[in-house]
Amino acid sequence: MRPSRILLTVAHRLAILCYVAVALFPLFWLLKVSVTPNRLLYSEGVRMWPSEMTLEHFTFVIAHSAFPTFFKNSLIVSGATALVVTVLASLSGYALSRFSFRAKYWIVALMLLTQMFPLVMLVAPIFRILSPLGLTNSLTGLVIVYSAFNVPFATFLMQSFFDGIPKDLEEAAMIDGATQFVAFRQIILPLTLPGIAATLGFVFTAAWSELLFALMLISGNDAATFPVGLLSFVSKFSVDFGQMMAAGVLALIPACLFFLLIQRYLVQGLTAGAVKG
Repeated sequence: MRPSRILLTVAHRLAILCYVAVALFPLFWLLKVSVTPNRLLYSEGVRMWPSEMTLEHFTFVIAHSAFPTFFKNSLIVSGATALVVTVLASLSGYALSRFSFRAKYWIVALMLLTQMFPLVMLVAPIFRILSPLGLTNSLTGLVIVYSAFNVPFATFLMQSFFDGIPKDLEEAAMIDGATQFVAFRQIILPLTLPGIAATLGFVFTAAWSELLFALMLISGNDAATFPVGLLSFVSKFSVDFGQMMAAGVLALIPACLFFLLIQRYLVQGLTAGAVKG
């Protein structure tokens, strides 16, 4: 190899390594603080790893705080939102991809319009709508709100996957006697598993980490999610960083496990659409 090409390759690898280090450093620091005893958090200064480790923060968070309740609520809300949004987005994305109907472009424009408003200005109207229905301070209310905000983007995401699948597959199935819905369910839907996995992952993480609506619509610990629960470690005069970081580490586990489960479908998405016509 020419020296210039070797230098370019080395520079490329170093750039990637620096990017990965910068991206992962906050997670490393999160773990480091979570295993540092309180008496060493400030006395040792800035160190890459504490001279002594402890699991007392994890013990307190799991056994002596309301974090298990927050954790369970987040799992329920995020899982339900991901399922609802993926089902609705699959159906609506398929309709936008395959059918031509009046007002189609107006519907698309309206869906895009919903993504343009700042979420802060929508908190008060949403609260006024949900309050008479008894859906404030409720996990059901959070699922409805999260689903409403995630369906438009998820629809466009699924539509892009459906656009990459040839219509000839459906037409061949319908010639053999299958209905449009049967062709969609048995032929098209299995081919869009990478898209479904990507949609599930996006919606799950968006609902899992959402704070604004969870903070404004939930007023008690019984229905609070973990982003709101993290605020319980902040008192009027101090912040328990050890317990907060331990809770943050525990909160990463479901998201990591979720992506491990759908990883093979996401990898399939790298080669999706490579169909010979």
